[in-house]
Order: sequence, then C-alpha cells, then structure tokens
Amino acid sequence: MSRTQLLTDEMWARIEPMLPDRTPRRGGRWIDHRRVVEAICWRFRTGSPWRDLPDDFPSWQTVWWRFDRWAKDGTWDRVLSELQGDAHAAAELEWLVSVDSTVARAHQHAAGARKARTGGSTESQVSAA
Repeated sequence: MSRTQLLTDEMWARIEPMLPDRTPRRGGRWIDHRRVVEAICWRFRTGSPWRDLPDDFPSWQTVWWRFDRWAKDGTWDRVLSELQGDAHAAAELEWLVSVDSTVARAHQHAAGARKARTGGSTESQVSAA
C-alpha cells in the first residue's frame, strides 16, 4: 500500500455513500472524493501542515477547502456517528477512559491575582495556621 492509498476498497465502499453529492460542480476540474479523503487521512496521520501535502495528492487548498466545508456542514459528524454505531452494534467498539488525578497549582502571582496595595510587594512567609 502506497502513501496515497491509505484506505482499502472495503473502507472506501463504507465511507463513500456518506459523503456529499459527487457530481462535478461548474467551473473547474473536479477532484474525486477518494483522493481528497486519502489526503486528509495522510495529513492527520502524519500531523503535518496542510501546505506540506505531497505532490501525489490534490493541492492542499482543494483538500483543506473540502475538509473545512464538510466539517461545517456536519458531514464528518455523520460519518463518525454512523461508523461508531456500526462498530458498537458489531461489538467492535471498545471505550477506554484514562483518568489522571494530577493537579498542578500555580502560585497566586502566576495566576494573575491582583496585588495587594497594603503590605508592600513582598509576600509573607508566615504560616496562616
């Protein structure tokens, strides 16, 4: 599998019907949804900036605009909820929750607390107890 073919045909057959209308729009060449989704997957898998998409993929502007449009119209939310529902029904979905009880407290001066006008600029080191 090459870097431009991250989705198997089986995966694509499951995702494709959930995407918006696939007919070309007026004015300009239409880039196939699969190539754009492959580029989006590559971008999030590598964590690279949009502008660093390899030349094997469509232009980064095309990929970003379609990703952004689908995020705003709820396409990605629908895809996620449908795929999660299918995985849950097939008992293939495992929820793992990791909770960390670490608490990091900042000193009052680091937290943006107002300085007291009385008592000067030094903090008292005497215990309040």
